[in-house]
Amino acid sequence: MTSIAAPLLAATLETLVMVVVSVSLCAIFGLTLGAWLAISSPQGIAPSRSVHQLLAAFANISRSIPFLVLIVVLLPFTRFLVGTSIGTAAAIVPLVVGGTPYAGRLVEAALLDVDPGLIQAVVTLGASPAQAVWKVYFPEAIPGLIRAFTVLAITMINFSAMAGAVGGGGLGDLAIRYGYQRFRPDVLVLCCVILIVLVQTIQYGGHALARRLDHR
Repeated sequence: MTSIAAPLLAATLETLVMVVVSVSLCAIFGLTLGAWLAISSPQGIAPSRSVHQLLAAFANISRSIPFLVLIVVLLPFTRFLVGTSIGTAAAIVPLVVGGTPYAGRLVEAALLDVDPGLIQAVVTLGASPAQAVWKVYFPEAIPGLIRAFTVLAITMINFSAMAGAVGGGGLGDLAIRYGYQRFRPDVLVLCCVILIVLVQTIQYGGHALARRLDHR
């Protein structure tokens, strides 16, 4: 057990790095994509069928590609961007590319859940779509956005484990190399337990924070 302690700690830190960085970037890109999807939708403040269909098609097509396939497809781009196709840094690229459309849809759902009356009120007062997004949509949707990013973080943990299957590092990589290929069921169990703890911690923390900030 002692011999695996150091690799287990290193793999956990790699997974945390992948999740934190990818969720942060997906949140930035997803907020932008989700805001455009929300305001251009038929029930949005600036409905545009062509824009909404284009963005929706991008989000849907991107989410339709299995993550393992996406990793392989992005190998040349990943190698160009970070100089390698294996390791933690390389795994972050497909995580962000695959997670952004998913984040955008989650953000869209959270924004469309905002009371339409509030939106119409600020639009009536002369607010532009950008002002409505920053001053009403985002502030009012904070609990929903927290729940959305909680789901996103859990999904990124799942994706990061799959990235380990192709040398992406982290707990998935450790479980395959040490647990499966070296016939170490104890390593497999430990990796699964740590992943479960991470997911439960994120789920509980995100739910508690969203509930505290939800004043409805």
